[in-house]
Amino acid sequence: MTPAAGPARTSPQLGAAVLLVTVGVLEILQGLSAVSKDEVFVVEAGYTYEFDVTSWGWTHIVLGALVAAAGVALLAGATWARGAAFVICGLSIVVNFLWLPYYPMWAITLIALDAVVIWAVAAWHPTQEGV
Repeated sequence: MTPAAGPARTSPQLGAAVLLVTVGVLEILQGLSAVSKDEVFVVEAGYTYEFDVTSWGWTHIVLGALVAAAGVALLAGATWARGAAFVICGLSIVVNFLWLPYYPMWAITLIALDAVVIWAVAAWHPTQEGV
């Protein structure tokens, strides 16, 4: 079997890009759910980082758009996208950690996906692969 001609995306790069877009879409959906005054989100009184659920929703929508944009840029081969993926996923982990009292399982899921994205981006070495 011969290798395909032309620039091919490597597994870590493709995996990281697809996961970034997926996490971005999930963040946007989470934000839309919060903005629409969904009754799923309940937090006990006295939470230190308690904000209006609508504010949290817009935070997740903006963050999700940034995450998805970084994923699309990484898929397109933009060199800045790796650094952006690290920073944005790190920020996403912090935001979802603060979101834990509102929807714990969803926040933990997104934190885990962000950690996998950071690992996948870190495991990809473009200088070794000529990409």
